[in-house]
Amino acid sequence: MNKKAAMAAAAVLAIVLPIVLQLVNDYLLHVVIMIGIFSMLSLSLNVIIGYAGQFALGHAAFYGIGAYAAALLMLHFHLSFWIALPASAAIAGLFGFLLGSPVIRLRGDYLGIVTLGFGEIVRLIFVGWVDLTRGPMGLPGIPAPSLFGFVFRDKLEFYYLILLLVLITYVVIHRLVHSGVGLSLLTVREDETLAQSVGIRPNYYKLLAFTVGGFFAGAAGAFWATYISYVSPDAFRYLDSVNILAMVILGGAASLPGSVLGAVILVAAPEILRYVSDYRMILLGLAIVLMMIFKPSGFWGEQYRKRNFYGNVKKVGNK
Repeated sequence: MNKKAAMAAAAVLAIVLPIVLQLVNDYLLHVVIMIGIFSMLSLSLNVIIGYAGQFALGHAAFYGIGAYAAALLMLHFHLSFWIALPASAAIAGLFGFLLGSPVIRLRGDYLGIVTLGFGEIVRLIFVGWVDLTRGPMGLPGIPAPSLFGFVFRDKLEFYYLILLLVLITYVVIHRLVHSGVGLSLLTVREDETLAQSVGIRPNYYKLLAFTVGGFFAGAAGAFWATYISYVSPDAFRYLDSVNILAMVILGGAASLPGSVLGAVILVAAPEILRYVSDYRMILLGLAIVLMMIFKPSGFWGEQYRKRNFYGNVKKVGNK
């Protein structure tokens, strides 16, 4: 099967599958929607970790910032979802920029600890700033999106909306990482000294990765807020950041299809193993350990290969 035929088959499946799932079990459609949300989160984190090589452990914070920003804009300022979505994504991207500015000089475990602390600080703000966020009670009654008088209420309608958002996220990030910017990110990831020697500014590209990653994670949070119509601090914990990180590693760092595959596996697997509820997390953990032993680069693997690295660096330096 050639590439065009595979893409056409995937498009037909994406359109028809949710209709079938809704007829079989409405909950299955909810699982697919959650796969879409976590695909956006995994794709956005892959820009930071897979392409820029920055070990970030607080990605759920950007997800939460986007969700709370959208909820507050829609509830208190009565903005439509279509305005709140890009606005909340931009706010989350701004926080990505603000976080990245001081931490891009850190590396490895130190960077991971700082980003972990950022995620916990954001969650504690959600809990403690009662006047704005209502603390542990959360923000209920977030309105559903509407378009020309049509209100999104059914899960099928939300599915097509998240499908559109995932496609936009994928296309934009794909264009970014397959451009000179993406090549510069990979150069910085592999060797910062070499990158500087050909005129690449490592701090600029690291900061760009945090901003882009925060932006799309915020967009996923905005969708989550209007889909569930309620946000609370419990949805943006440290374990959620670890789960998103696991999706990137499981699917394959610096592989965009791998990010989507990782989201599919880690969202769907617990549901598939629900019938063995007493052992499902053990089985899931065992499967991940075995995968890391026998396929450490992830299921999809890394599209970028070091054998082309120095030639690519030369191309960047000549630009």
